[in-house]
Amino acid sequence: MFKDLFSLAGRVALVTGGSRGIGRMIAAGFLSQGAAKVYITARKAGPCEATAQELTAEYAGECIALPIDISTMAGIDMLAAEIKKREPKLDILVNNAGAAWGAEFDDFPESGWDKVMTLNVKTPFFLTKALAPALRAAASAERPAKVINIASIDGIFVNPMETYSYAASKSGLIHLTRRMAVRLIKDHVVVSAIAPGPFKSDMNKAARDNADEVSSRVPAGRIGTDEDMAGAAIYLASRAGDYVVGATIAVDGGIVYANPGIKGDGWD
Repeated sequence: MFKDLFSLAGRVALVTGGSRGIGRMIAAGFLSQGAAKVYITARKAGPCEATAQELTAEYAGECIALPIDISTMAGIDMLAAEIKKREPKLDILVNNAGAAWGAEFDDFPESGWDKVMTLNVKTPFFLTKALAPALRAAASAERPAKVINIASIDGIFVNPMETYSYAASKSGLIHLTRRMAVRLIKDHVVVSAIAPGPFKSDMNKAARDNADEVSSRVPAGRIGTDEDMAGAAIYLASRAGDYVVGATIAVDGGIVYANPGIKGDGWD
């Protein structure tokens, strides 16, 4: 009954922003559980192709680089066309590519608003829309297709750092997850989200460069590991998460529940 509950054997996945950080953690996790192919995207071709080669060498499945900038509709359409050309169906889509911007309220620029809102909210919606035919082709009542949006705990509680567009975008993505989930479950496509806390990444330099200091402010006493992030994504992507529709799971060592308002320093 519970055999292969977390298996991803034979499945095809796409992880945007998969060359590094959280995206790479998730791509590696999927391959570790038997995914046949994991496509990863990134703006820079070199790091994207290097990560694909490294993960392919490490696991039985294949990691394939698609270095495309998906911050524009043209890029989104190009990525969807590449997947359609290569695959008759797509089992898992992880909308992980994102951006952040910090500036004081009185100086916050329009460019810092538009760039972040576009990549963090617009891109996940329109990429999912573009790939909906491939997801529907993979989906059935017995084995739904999956869309996993990578949000942030900054979309749940107020981070004192002045990252206005980032916080708004991640909060918006959490609610967009609910709205998309209600629509797409009719097609046997399950939409859910993960809200990470501090993990080592280029976006979270504090966790990457000052792990001990950041850990002291996390209830669990440490920053997140690759296994923590991969485990949550594997759960949602596998049979284990088939009935988790529209939910956002905080993977943060307890920060959200220990800090319901403005407290301390920034986490994510």
